Amino acid sequence: MIDARRLLVAGVTALLVAGLAACGGGSGDSGQSGAAKAAQASPDGVRGLKDTVRHVSRKTVYATRPHLVRRCRPATRQVRHTSRSGSGTHRTTRVWYTTEHYQSCTQVRKGTERYRRVVRQERWCVSLDDVDGVRTQDDVWYEVDRQTYGQVLDAGDHAPVRFVPAGTGC
Repeated sequence: MIDARRLLVAGVTALLVAGLAACGGGSGDSGQSGAAKAAQASPDGVRGLKDTVRHVSRKTVYATRPHLVRRCRPATRQVRHTSRSGSGTHRTTRVWYTTEHYQSCTQVRKGTERYRRVVRQERWCVSLDDVDGVRTQDDVWYEVDRQTYGQVLDAGDHAPVRFVPAGTGC
């Protein structure tokens, strides 16, 4: 009876695992299309024909937050001390307490302060045609660093370029 239950549980588990694998539950493809998967940045870099460049500037706004200050005040606490003497049945323990003085510090809100909050980070993007020689892959965006952006910007229209992207999409 117990062996039959174990066998049944093992069978159901195997079916669930097979079903999840068939549905692509653990593949991590995140729903990208075939062209986007093929256009993923390889460690060697990508090559293609320059199409468009885009600089997305950093955007900030003013915001307020609580202004915290450190406030300390003197405080005391009782400290327990023990002393043992003797041995065997004649062992005695002596306990006494002393008062220890220290500074108790906490962060206390005192008004508000104004600061600049970054809403959008600065990015440099490049769009390529014929990515890695595949003519059907056009208008694929890559995020690049500032130096690479400058080099691609200086290249002529539809000039062949090669770089290592910082990320895909823009």
